[in-house]
Amino acid sequence: MQTKPLRIGTRGSPLALAQAHETRDRLMAAHGLPEEMFEIVVLSTQGDRITDRPLSDIGGKGLFTEEIEAQLYSGDLDFAVHSSKDMPTRLPDGLELAAFLPREDPRDAVVGRTAPSLMELPHGATVGSASLRRQAQIRKLRPDINVITFRGQVDTRLRKLAEGQADATMLAYAGLKRIAKEHVATQILDLEVFMPAPAQGAICVEARIGDRRTGELLAAIDDRATHEAVTCERSFLAVLDGSCRTPIAGYAVSEAGRIRFRGMILTPDGSRFYESEIEGLATDAAALGAEAGRVVREAAGTSFFDGWG
Repeated sequence: MQTKPLRIGTRGSPLALAQAHETRDRLMAAHGLPEEMFEIVVLSTQGDRITDRPLSDIGGKGLFTEEIEAQLYSGDLDFAVHSSKDMPTRLPDGLELAAFLPREDPRDAVVGRTAPSLMELPHGATVGSASLRRQAQIRKLRPDINVITFRGQVDTRLRKLAEGQADATMLAYAGLKRIAKEHVATQILDLEVFMPAPAQGAICVEARIGDRRTGELLAAIDDRATHEAVTCERSFLAVLDGSCRTPIAGYAVSEAGRIRFRGMILTPDGSRFYESEIEGLATDAAALGAEAGRVVREAAGTSFFDGWG
């Protein structure tokens, strides 16, 4: 029987804390546990501390997870809560993504200052975004737009926008909803026009492989459809060696035992891109994502990555 509080690792941003609280609340409801049986442990990561440079220049997604994973691996934490899209495709030995909460809206949102939508922004407008995927797709749709790097928490990016540093910025709609700021969005982009990052909108829970007690606890809140969809998307990413240096988009839907996936890889300037679509059994999610990745990689050719990978 559990006697001491379960320690949940998380970053300290308002969004990260909202995700940790949602995970705790779902576990409380699933197992009839009181709030005092959980302790949310806030950890600072390199990705949080270094905000003046693009992630691609300082080490990629792992900078948001390394400190948390070290404490998880040592046993100081029981499990950790993350934004799935922040997770590298290769996890440290001994750790796994044990559960996924039901996915929030995966679309990207425009927060416009001088115009409400991407296509209505004036010629030569400036858009702030830290995501190479968003930057590439913006340039694909609007080659005239000047894209600059916006990093930091949601409030930081909104402040930069209000100060006039850009005409618009883009954020994950899921994140805005989780911190009750969805009202700032001036446009929600159609998935067919502007594809999300693999795993966008999905909260994942990382745990130690073989920790049966924690695994059984988390199994009760694991959403199968989200788990299958994100598995497919992360498999696509892994085949393409997806990192913060590579503009890659992908989205899968799992329903009625089948999965549909569409993925895309772009050059950073958005001038060249390749897409792949695939459908099959949800139980083959990982294999389907990998096959879609191989199709795109073969179509693009090795020269596609020269000079920017």
